[in-house]
Amino acid sequence: MKALVTGGGGFLGKAIVKLLRQQGAEVRSFSRSEYRELAALGVEHYQGELADADAVQRAAHGCDIVFHVAAKAGVWGPYDDFYQANVTGTRNVIEACRVSGIRKLVFTSSPSVVFNGRDMEGVDESVPYPDHFEAFYPQTKAEAEQLVLAANDTELATVALRPHLIWGPEDNHLVPRILERGRKRMLRRIGRRPCLVDTIYIDNAALAHLQAAEHLEIGSTVAGKAYFLAQGEPQPVWDVVDRILAAGGLPAVSGTIPAGLAYAIGGLLEKIYTLLKLAGEPRMTRFVARELSTAHWFDLGAARRDFGYQPQITFEEGMRRLDAWLQQQSA
Repeated sequence: MKALVTGGGGFLGKAIVKLLRQQGAEVRSFSRSEYRELAALGVEHYQGELADADAVQRAAHGCDIVFHVAAKAGVWGPYDDFYQANVTGTRNVIEACRVSGIRKLVFTSSPSVVFNGRDMEGVDESVPYPDHFEAFYPQTKAEAEQLVLAANDTELATVALRPHLIWGPEDNHLVPRILERGRKRMLRRIGRRPCLVDTIYIDNAALAHLQAAEHLEIGSTVAGKAYFLAQGEPQPVWDVVDRILAAGGLPAVSGTIPAGLAYAIGGLLEKIYTLLKLAGEPRMTRFVARELSTAHWFDLGAARRDFGYQPQITFEEGMRRLDAWLQQQSA
C-alpha cells in the first residue's frame, strides 16, 4: 500500500505516518514545510498548500489511499484562511483522489462540527449539524466533512473520523496552549458545573485511523459515515486541565468566572479585535467559553462495532507518558 498523509509533519499526521511505516507501507507526506524526522523514516515528501489543486494532485498521484489530516485549526483568525485550508483544500483532496483513481479517503474531522453550544452527553453520530457556529474552525470543518461524506460513491470510499481533544507527547497545540496560559496565570475555571469531557491520547487516535482504513472499501459498512473517537473515560474538564498542568510542573487552576460572564467577555473581545484589527487572538472567545462550560462525551459504539476501535493506552498511562516527555523536554 502507498499512502498519502496530508499534514504528515503535524502531531496526528506524524503519528499516523509512523504507524504506517511500522506496518511496511510506503508513505508520502504533503505539507507546507519539510520535516527531517519523516525523511529519516523513509517518507517521500511533497511540499505545498492545500488550496493549490495542482500541488495536491501531484502529491496524490500513484497512491492507493489518502489520510487527509491537514487543516487550519484554532479559535481565531480570518475566515478566508480557514476556508481555503479546510474547505477548498478538502475539495482539492477529493478531486485528486478522483483524478488519480484512488479508492479510499480517510478524513480527520472533529466533534466540534456538531457542537451547538450545549451539553453533548453520550451523543452518537445521529446528532445533526448546528444551524450556527461561533468560530470559523468548526464551521469550515463541518463543510469539509459534508463534502467528504457526499463524495462517497461507487468509485471512492470515504470515512470521517472525529477525534476529541488529542493530546500526548509531542503535542504542538493543546498541551502547549494550556501550559503557556498556566505559566502566565491566565487560566480560570468557567462556571462551577463539573462538566465531563472525553479526550483521546495520540496513539489511540492514530491507530483508529488505520483501523478505519483497513475496513474502508467501496460499499463497506464504514463508507460514507462519520465516527466519534475518544478514550471512553469521561472526566471533569478542569480535572483534565489540572492533570496537564501538573505534568508540566504547574499549579492547578484556582480562580473561577461565571459561564455567562465568560461568554459576554468573549463576544466583547471578538468585537474589539475585529474592529481594531489587533494581532494575536483574544484571551477569551464565545466558542471557548461554551466549550469549557459544557459537557462533551460520546457514544463510541459505532466505531467499536464497525472497525474494532478500542483505546490501547488508558488516560492514566497517557498522562504518565506525557509527564515523562515534558520532564525530558525541560531537562
